[in-house]
Amino acid sequence: MIGHHLAELNVGRIVAPIDDPRVADFMANLDRINGLGKRMPGFVWMMEGSGAPGTGNTENAIGGDPLFVPNLSVWETAEALETFVWGTIHKQFYDRRAEWFEVLGAMHFVMWWVPEGHEPTLDEALDRLEHLKKHGDSDHAFGWAHLKEARLWQRNTCAPVAAE
Repeated sequence: MIGHHLAELNVGRIVAPIDDPRVADFMANLDRINGLGKRMPGFVWMMEGSGAPGTGNTENAIGGDPLFVPNLSVWETAEALETFVWGTIHKQFYDRRAEWFEVLGAMHFVMWWVPEGHEPTLDEALDRLEHLKKHGDSDHAFGWAHLKEARLWQRNTCAPVAAE
């Protein structure tokens, strides 16, 4: 979309506190994977935590629950986001998500177009997620299926139970 970038929010709930051995491999690789994302062609912006090594966005708790970990970023295009998610080492960690994250009974991923230069807030992103849950895909809030140009998600998407 001309003059716009693609924002995405992905919310996960880790299976244990960030200092627990069950999530140690995930936590140990956060900086590496986030750093890779920031160097990708088409990357625009990412919500950050305190910047303390190995913490990622874990300080941005949702609803006061420190186990909810939001990932909020902005990309030039859907293709750029897809390339990062499924065309880099990130995919290896994506494929292991069941080790570190609970299966959520509700939709936990949303995308929407933002004007170039806009950095969405977590509250804005959560509002978009709620809109998607209530109304389904629309130009206001959508999932991968709403983007005609997106292709990689079709063979890499979550099982239906994880995104209902």
